[in-house]
Amino acid sequence: MADIATIAADELRRYSADLLDKAGFGEAEAREMADLLVWANQRGVDSHGVLRIPRYVEMLETGLVRADFAFRDVSRTGAVCVLDAGKAPGATAMNRAVGEAATLAARFGIGWCAVRDTSHAGAIGYFVQQLAERGLVGLAMTASKPLMSYFGAKGEALSTNPLAIGVPVPDGGRPVILDMSMAAVALGKIMAAKDAGRPIPIGWGVDAQGADTTDPHAVTAVLPMAGAKGSGLSLMIEILCSLLPGNPSIAPALAGGDPGGFNGMVLAIDPAAFGDRDGFLAQVGVLVDAIHRLEPVPGVSRVLLPGERGHETEEARGAGGIPVAAGTVKRLGELAARLGVSVPTALQ
Repeated sequence: MADIATIAADELRRYSADLLDKAGFGEAEAREMADLLVWANQRGVDSHGVLRIPRYVEMLETGLVRADFAFRDVSRTGAVCVLDAGKAPGATAMNRAVGEAATLAARFGIGWCAVRDTSHAGAIGYFVQQLAERGLVGLAMTASKPLMSYFGAKGEALSTNPLAIGVPVPDGGRPVILDMSMAAVALGKIMAAKDAGRPIPIGWGVDAQGADTTDPHAVTAVLPMAGAKGSGLSLMIEILCSLLPGNPSIAPALAGGDPGGFNGMVLAIDPAAFGDRDGFLAQVGVLVDAIHRLEPVPGVSRVLLPGERGHETEEARGAGGIPVAAGTVKRLGELAARLGVSVPTALQ
């Protein structure tokens, strides 16, 4: 098998949905999950793409995520709503939060939807892009169990808790999207290195002795981004995503108990609530142009905005196909054989 196989996005999306459907997820939820995963692959975020499918199936089989979930309103107060997802797939839960937040923003100018007891939500830039494409400013965060060290402390203490912000631009252009983990690197990038059989850089993770390692198989905890800044931001996201809606994760885990699982939140903001929607969009355009006109340093061809590299990768992979690492192809193929799903020719 070659180190990399290439497949069209639509074909990879169908294959992914078939695997998830056959594994026991509902057909609609399988499609939502496949859309999210392949979106990440299209944009070059392979750490959050289809390599996650075997783990999602394992989570279903062990009860960490449920196919028979049911959403339940916990509370609704003004522009804020809290939902319990009943261990719904992360894509489904966060899509619901996007819809709720947008509806609240249409009424109040701002909408905050917290969704608790869900599961891994993948590349959360996907959700703020939906809001930005509706002309709203979007912000999303997710929180989960310990995976990352706290600055100055040994072992896993916090999660990698990502933050994404999406901003619309004038004339229906592609939105500005910041999507970042609070870790030095997302855990999925270490998973991707395992699949690709390559070492990782120093500074990504530590081994059982707390020493830096370049072996992705030896990583026992990822390191926080920017030291104390990364762990501080992760702690605050735990407060906003988990403590506010009443489903704490980190403190119970550190006390030796059962963490509360995954939680997420989506904030939607209507620029019109601040007075001049068109003026805001025009100023976003001015700012975008100003950043693009910055003189690049030697070795950099041009200055990019957050999300711009992803947009360009999506265009390139739309034309040339999505590369999939041999390790991912193998693990998906093994799952397909177990579930009775046909493997696309491109991945055989």
